[in-house]
Amino acid sequence: MLKVGIIGASGYTGAELARILCNHPHVQITAATSRQYAGRLLSEIFPSLRKKIDIVCEDLSVSELCAKADFFFTAVPHKTAMDLVPQLLDAGKKVVDLSADFRLRDVAVYEKWYQAHSSSQLLGEAVYGLPELYRRDIAGSRLVANPGCYPTSIILGLVPLLKAGAISLPTIIADSKSGTSGAGRAAQTGSLFCEVHDGFRPYKVGRAHRHTPEIEQELAVLAGEQVHISFTPHLLPIARGILSTVYASLTPGFTRQEIDALYHNQYQNEPFIRLLEEDSFPATQYVRGSNFCDISYKIDPVTNRIIVMSAIDNIVKGASGQAVQNMNVMLGFEETTGLATVPLFP
Repeated sequence: MLKVGIIGASGYTGAELARILCNHPHVQITAATSRQYAGRLLSEIFPSLRKKIDIVCEDLSVSELCAKADFFFTAVPHKTAMDLVPQLLDAGKKVVDLSADFRLRDVAVYEKWYQAHSSSQLLGEAVYGLPELYRRDIAGSRLVANPGCYPTSIILGLVPLLKAGAISLPTIIADSKSGTSGAGRAAQTGSLFCEVHDGFRPYKVGRAHRHTPEIEQELAVLAGEQVHISFTPHLLPIARGILSTVYASLTPGFTRQEIDALYHNQYQNEPFIRLLEEDSFPATQYVRGSNFCDISYKIDPVTNRIIVMSAIDNIVKGASGQAVQNMNVMLGFEETTGLATVPLFP
């Protein structure tokens, strides 16, 4: 039984990790940290975990943590992770980091969008944790940088098109909508009930969102050249879910049948990708609580644009579920272990 620690267990991603891992047959949660709730049961903080997890949250030093577990999920804010992770690795532990601290390979790009990086020596080693693209690199690695939620939905939707050169790179526009849990559990005016209920709005418009360089980094790898996109996130008055609609002009000569073949060949064996039929479109309520990513696409024959739509649960495939998927790959477990939950509906 693998001993696992959740560092930052009292946030939404920490709670979701606990929910998923408590049903994982090869895992025992032996450490859960929280400064704010130290000394309290995790099931007291999140009553949904009653009779499933009886662990007490603690505020532990790194040496104390390392004595309790062999594998760690760092569900902590940016900057905090870059200070913790090197110590965990030096102690021989394996880590999936859910912050942005190790997602960007170029330290200058990271520091432009975030802050100074104190562990930049690990950027070349960290594997970007999108199993559908980097499964071989993730297997056996000791540090995986779990992708952001928006990037997951956008990148997965575009993979087959970019690999085949089927779209014009300068024309890519990503329009994404997220539930409020994406803002985290800390109290913020913008995510209060009265601020979001019965409303819908964009935010971080005009290359202002920190996921932009992460998205462009991975699209560039797929395309084999630099990519710049227009990305606009929106806040939905729902708790969970991301729906991304991505527009791009098709390269001349690609038919619907050829596009179908590209997606089928790319994703036919992927356990968490569900390709929908033409005129069947993704919806957040059909992936809620699951690790699935639903994808469909439509070609506008007048404008010669392809419209790619993808839906994920931002806390599961967009965060904690993908983190567990990465852990499974890293340790040689069946990739779907602990993640077979059917989406919740209604």
